Amino acid sequence: MPIWNPEEECLHVEERGQQQLERLQSTLNRAFKNVPFYRNRFEKQGIGPADVEDLRDLCRIPFIQREHFSDNYPYGLFAVPLRDVVRIHTARGTGLKPTVSGYTRQDLLVWREILARALTAAGVTSSDILQIDLDSGLANWGRDYKDGAEAIGASVIPLTILPPEKQLMVMRDYRTSVLLTSASGATQWIHHLFKANLNPNALALKTLLLVGDAPDSDLQVRLEEQLHVKTWVHYGLSEVPGPALAFECEERQGLHVNEDHFLAEVIDPGTGNVLPDGEVGELVLTTLTTRAFPLIRFRTGDMVRLTPGACPCGRTLKKMEWFAPQSEEVILVRGVKIYRQQILRLLERALGFIPGAYRFIRSHQDRRDSLEVWLMVDERVFSDEIKEMEKLAFHLGMELAQELGVPVRIRFKERETFGKHEQVDGS
Repeated sequence: MPIWNPEEECLHVEERGQQQLERLQSTLNRAFKNVPFYRNRFEKQGIGPADVEDLRDLCRIPFIQREHFSDNYPYGLFAVPLRDVVRIHTARGTGLKPTVSGYTRQDLLVWREILARALTAAGVTSSDILQIDLDSGLANWGRDYKDGAEAIGASVIPLTILPPEKQLMVMRDYRTSVLLTSASGATQWIHHLFKANLNPNALALKTLLLVGDAPDSDLQVRLEEQLHVKTWVHYGLSEVPGPALAFECEERQGLHVNEDHFLAEVIDPGTGNVLPDGEVGELVLTTLTTRAFPLIRFRTGDMVRLTPGACPCGRTLKKMEWFAPQSEEVILVRGVKIYRQQILRLLERALGFIPGAYRFIRSHQDRRDSLEVWLMVDERVFSDEIKEMEKLAFHLGMELAQELGVPVRIRFKERETFGKHEQVDGS
């Protein structure tokens, strides 16, 4: 039996709107009462929870953005006493401070239901064995998926950092039937299979869950053909609140947004104005059932298109088309979002200065996606000893890799290597 009520996925539009409004008002009241950050912002706008009498009134409330997590580090955005928080997640965030999110016991139950719903929509059952293969930047998701899979009775091979050869050995010998990874991670599995001269028919694998990055339909088809699996896409946020906020069903007409737990808006990223359904813009999310760490109008930075209406699968949850990052400020490596300013802050902390010129590239070295950082050589980093330069590059790469949760390679380059479009001191 499902651990959630399947009828929640099939409410009529009017019922859904009423459910969202009631849960929104409860969230606004709790945030206004218990979180000074929200109270002060509401009062600055001259608005209170009672002024939101319709879902359309939500646009009067200001956005929350990633920098506000650092401003309120560590517990400034919690809406419950710490004694009620049973789990504290730490993510790398986009600055020098980590992002902290808390969960009450009820919050964890809600997340377990959300994950179980998404897994069930992908056909995962108690007969399956789920293997989790994610980079450390998405480690929190591994725990969430483990809880959701166990809730429906599936066996779970938790996130474990192993060399690719041993990961493949686990998949083959343990009879993994469901693999959870990023789209770029899945392409590497193909390489490892062929390198090991292992035919996918020799595996029990039948389902591929793709998280972290938005694969296009051509990539999904190629993965299915080469791995002999059915692919399913899940959307989530690496900082907060977690994975599977939206999930793909068997009809593949978009990702169903968990509207009973999240209110989704799409805005013009330039003006902040709300766009009608069907137009492409930035996704803004408001939590409706989260108690410890409510988010009100959080700008995700992700570009999507919302499409209302019932799906042939029977679910009435709005569908979302998710697009790959368009901004030059974001680099996506194995499903982990990395921001240019985030890299610069880390470089400045490690070196004591911002390099005169730099370039950040998603590299595909040794069949593994990584971040390649080019730094201009000047008197501040130059050494006559090549070994000293190599040592600096190694230690700097290790430090960034630990902070960002993806492999990082540092390369020192002459000034002439950089084009006019790169940042250079004094330009």
